[in-house]
Amino acid sequence: MRYALLPGFLLFMGLAVFAQPKTDTSWKKNYRETPARINNLVHTRLELKPDFSKSHLIGKAWISLKPHFYPTDSLTLDAKGMEFRKVAVMKAGKIQELPYQYDDFQLKIKLDKTYKNTEIYTVYIEYTAKPNEFEEKYAENSLLGIKGMYFINPLGEEKDKPTQIWTQGETESNSAWFPTIDKTNQKTTQELSVTVDNKYVTLSNGKMVTQKKNSDGTRTDTWKMDLPHAPYLFFLGVGEYAVIKDSWKGKEVNYYVEPAFAPVAKKIFGLTPEMMSFFSKVTGVEYPWPKYSQITGRDYISGAMENTTATLHSDMAQQTARQLIDGNGWESVIAHELFHHWFGDYVTTESWSNITVNESFADYSELLWFEYKYGKDAGDAENNNGMQNYLQSNSEKKDLVRFYYADKEEVFDAVSYQKGGRILHMLRNYVGDSAFFKAINNYLVTNKFKSAEAHQLRLAFEEVTGRDLNWFFNQWYFSNGHPTVDIDYVYDDAAGKATVIVKQTQKTGKYFKLPIAIDVYQGAAKTRYNVWANNAIDSFTIPYTKRPDLINVDGDKVMLWSKKDNKNLDNYIHQYKYAGSYLDRKEAIDYAATKADDPKAVELIRTALNDKYHGLRSYTIGKTDLKKEGIRKATEEVLTGLATTDKNALVRAGAIGKLGDLQKKEYNNLFITATKDSSYTVAGNALSALIKTDEEAAKPVISALNNEEQDGLLADVLMNELMKSGDETKAEKIIGDFAKMPLSQGKFDALNGLSTYLSALKNTDKVKWGVDEIVKFRDAIPEAFKSQTDFYINGMILKGILSAKSKKSKDDPSNTALKELTEYIKSKLPEADKKGF
Repeated sequence: MRYALLPGFLLFMGLAVFAQPKTDTSWKKNYRETPARINNLVHTRLELKPDFSKSHLIGKAWISLKPHFYPTDSLTLDAKGMEFRKVAVMKAGKIQELPYQYDDFQLKIKLDKTYKNTEIYTVYIEYTAKPNEFEEKYAENSLLGIKGMYFINPLGEEKDKPTQIWTQGETESNSAWFPTIDKTNQKTTQELSVTVDNKYVTLSNGKMVTQKKNSDGTRTDTWKMDLPHAPYLFFLGVGEYAVIKDSWKGKEVNYYVEPAFAPVAKKIFGLTPEMMSFFSKVTGVEYPWPKYSQITGRDYISGAMENTTATLHSDMAQQTARQLIDGNGWESVIAHELFHHWFGDYVTTESWSNITVNESFADYSELLWFEYKYGKDAGDAENNNGMQNYLQSNSEKKDLVRFYYADKEEVFDAVSYQKGGRILHMLRNYVGDSAFFKAINNYLVTNKFKSAEAHQLRLAFEEVTGRDLNWFFNQWYFSNGHPTVDIDYVYDDAAGKATVIVKQTQKTGKYFKLPIAIDVYQGAAKTRYNVWANNAIDSFTIPYTKRPDLINVDGDKVMLWSKKDNKNLDNYIHQYKYAGSYLDRKEAIDYAATKADDPKAVELIRTALNDKYHGLRSYTIGKTDLKKEGIRKATEEVLTGLATTDKNALVRAGAIGKLGDLQKKEYNNLFITATKDSSYTVAGNALSALIKTDEEAAKPVISALNNEEQDGLLADVLMNELMKSGDETKAEKIIGDFAKMPLSQGKFDALNGLSTYLSALKNTDKVKWGVDEIVKFRDAIPEAFKSQTDFYINGMILKGILSAKSKKSKDDPSNTALKELTEYIKSKLPEADKKGF
C-alpha cells in the first residue's frame, strides 16, 4: 500500500495509521505474535451479486481448507457484518448443514468430524455482506474504514460521480465481503464469479476465464487465480471503465480508467511493461503472475493498493495530458505497487509486526526505478526525500519490526516505509550491488508463495555474503532510532596528519555500529579509507604531505543519520565540484546559501543554478535569496535565462516564481507570455508573479484564463484569487462543493481555500453556512484523532475566519450583523480557542 502525504502538516489520508488514542497504554504489554495456524486455506470460490440499491453483497462461498498440523473438529472464519442463510460442509457433492456461532466478527463452525492434516474439506456458506452497516456500527476510530467493499454513488444520485465498486483488504477488511481466515500467513488460490449489469466492466485477481450474458440484462464474469496469495490481496472492481490494453511478454497488462482519461492512460501507466522488465531483472524472478491490471477508484483515499494482478489506485492517478507535462506525479506509486508483486504478494509478511519486509522494499523500488530510468542523481534525490520524511516524522522510539502496537494500522508509517527503505540502501552499500541483488533473489526464491519475516531476510543475506549480519539486523530492524552525529576535523600540518572526529550525540544511551567511508581529496584525486564508528566518540587519523582540499565523511552519502558536518566554505566548494553526488552538491548549496555575503558562496549558488540535474537547479532557485544584493546581481540574469529556456518545466516555473519576488514590471511581458505555457505549473507561477508585480495588468489575464477550463497550479492560483475576492455569486458552488465532498484528503486540502473565501465573503448567512460545513467536517472525524485535526481546524481555519470578521466588526461597530456573526463563529470553538476575541 502506498499512502500520500499532506505536505507540511499531517498525513490525513493515513490518520488512522499514524495517530493513536493517547489514553490507553495497555498495548505496550501486548506482544503481537504471528497468528496461529490451525486450519490452512487451500482454495476459495466465490459467487457474488452486488445489490446497489442497498449497498449489500449477496454471496456464496466454497472454502477449501485442511488442518495445519494438529487434527481439528472446528473452524473459525473472519466474517464481518454478515447475515448467513446457510453454513454447511460439502460431502460427496451434497450439502450437510453445520452448527455455528457468530458475533459480527467471527464465524465459529463445528465441523462434521475431526479432520487430519492430510484431509481437505470444503465448507459452503450462503451470506449477505452489509459493509456499510458494519462500518457504521464499529468504525468509531478508523478513517481508512473497515468495511472492505465500497459502493461509490450506488444509486447514481451524484451526477458528476461514476457508480463504482472497489474493495480494500489491507489490513483485515476483505473479510467484510467474503468469509475467510483474514491473516497474512494464509495463502489460497481463488475463483470469483460476479454478476453485474451489462454496462459495467469488472476486474478481479488472475485472469477472466468466462463471460456469460444473462437474460435479465446482466452478465456474469468469472475470474480465476491459480497461484496462491493472501486473502487481504483479493480484489473486486466494478464500474463503467475504459480498458486500455497493453502487454508484457505475452501477458495482459491493462489500465482501467474513467472514459475521459482513456486517451492519456498510456501516458500515465505506459511505463508499466518497462518496469516489469526492470524489476524482473533486478530480483532475478520474472514477474510471476498471469496478468497485471491497474484500476482507479473514486473516493479511494489510501493512495494505492497492490491487490495481486489488480492494483487499485486513487483517482488522483488520473491526470490530463497537460498536467503530465510537469511530469507524472504518480510514477513512483506505480513502481511501488508493482514491486509489491514480488515483496508482499509473492512473498508476504507473516504478520503486521513484520510489515516492513513488504513496505521497505516497495519504498526502495521507487529509488531503484528512478536510478535506472533517470540516472543516479534522480535515485539519490529519491533516497534523500525518503530520509527527510523519516527524520521529520518524530518516530525515533519505534522499532522497524514492531511487536507492540495499539492497532495494526499504526505500523504503516514512516518507519516501516521510508526508514526501512533507507536501511536497505545502507545494506546494499555495505554488501555491494552483486550480493544485495543475489540475496533478495535468494529471499524471494526460498519463500515464494509463502509468508516470511525479517529473520528470513537476514538469513538470505547471510547465506549469500557469508557474513554474520545479526549486528546489522539487531541494530536497524529490531531496535529503534538513528545516530545523530557531530563531525569535526583537526589538521596538524607540522605532523602531517588530520584527525576526523565523529561524535554520536543521540540521547538514547546506545551507540550505533557504523561502517563509514572517508574520502580524502587532493584536487580531483580521491583516496578512500573504510572505518568503523561504534562509540560515543571515534577518532580517525589520516596522514598527508599536503593539507587535503576536502575530507568527505560518508563518501557515498548513504548513512541514515542526522548530522552536523563542520566543514568550511572552501571544503564545500570543493565537494560540489569533485565529490559530485547529488547529496554532496545539495549539502554544498545549503551551506553556500547561509554565507550569501561571501562572493565565493555567491559564485557557487550561481554555478548551481545551472547544475546538470534539474532537481538541483530547482532546489537552488529556492535557496536563492534575491533580497541579498550580491545574490541578486549574480543570479538575476541566470534566472531570466532559466525562466525562458530551461528544458524542464518545473525549473522554468521556479525561476519565474523567483523573478516575481523582485516585483519588477519589466518582467510583465515574460509573465504574461508564460501564463499561456503548456505547463500548468509554469502558467500558475507566472500568474502568481504577475499578480504580485502588477495587479492591474493581471486582471485581464485572469479574466481570460477564467473563460477556459484549468487544472493544476494554475487552477489553484485562479481559485485563490476567486477566494480572496469573496464573490457572493460563487458561494453556492464553493461552499456547496465542499459540503458534497466525502471525508477525504481533498476535503482537508480544501479547508484553507474555503477559509480564505469565507473571510472575504460579506453575506453573513452564507458565511454561517460555510462555517457550519467546516464544523460538520470537524465533528465527523473520529474522536481518537481529534487532537491532531482540531488543532488545525479550530486553531487555524475557524480562528482565521473569526479573526478576519472580528477586525471588520471593530472597524464598523454599528454593523450588528457582523457582531452577531463573530459571536456565532465563536460559539463553534472550544473555550480555549475563544481567548483574545
